[in-house]
Amino acid sequence: MLPLLLEPAELANHLDDDNLLIIDLSKPAIYVQAHVPGAIHLDFKRLQTGAQPAPGMIPDDDTLGDLFTALGLTEDTHVVAYDDEGGGWAGRLLWTLDAIGHRKYSYLNGGIHAWLAEGQPTSSESTEPRPGDYEVSGHDPLTEVDMDYLLAHYQDDDLVLWDSRSEEEFAGVRAFAQKAGHIPGARHYEWTEPMDKQNNLRLRPLDDIRQELEARGITPDKEVICHCQSHHRSSFSWLVAKILGYPRVRGYAGSWAEWGNHPDTPVEKSE
Repeated sequence: MLPLLLEPAELANHLDDDNLLIIDLSKPAIYVQAHVPGAIHLDFKRLQTGAQPAPGMIPDDDTLGDLFTALGLTEDTHVVAYDDEGGGWAGRLLWTLDAIGHRKYSYLNGGIHAWLAEGQPTSSESTEPRPGDYEVSGHDPLTEVDMDYLLAHYQDDDLVLWDSRSEEEFAGVRAFAQKAGHIPGARHYEWTEPMDKQNNLRLRPLDDIRQELEARGITPDKEVICHCQSHHRSSFSWLVAKILGYPRVRGYAGSWAEWGNHPDTPVEKSE
């Protein structure tokens, strides 16, 4: 069983494993140049509906079933995801798998940047998936959260909102919705903070990340709900919390696109 946070050298030892599905969510131009041998390219747009006003919503079960069937996913498959941006789209894929109850997955620490920096083998030949037959049979309510739930619970003492957007978006200086600002009581920790820019976008030391989160009140004793604008950036935040062992962490797919465009949602701005 591969760990959730997978180092390049460890993945290199398992490239020939049966039941391993490596998914590359990098830009197509990067995939064509170099990818992990055997990795299948996935267009990240297929992980969201793309429909306004909240384009980050999770696709319906039939659409997801078709997608994962085409990728060759089975109940026994262990998925390894990576990208070229430090984990956002890889995180979104793993969150989606978690939402439909598929728990066998890993994140390649640092993605393609770390893989290349370590001199691991690469391929430039496109890998075609072997289609399977994957049926989505329900969702884990402990992975997702919708706006109605948030409206009812965002003020609960037992809950903390992790806003992964930029400082300007959180403060209400920049807005990509009708309303600017943040959900009242939300805590800000930008999605790129855990990434080590000096170490090929691997995660920084986990204890450092944990201390920074706890200093902001994002603590493992609470239900943690991650969001950004479309639950792309915040999918990586969700993944980081999972890696840190937070027991109750969920993603809000509607995110600010839904909340900030809804007439009945409360909004706060930073002083």
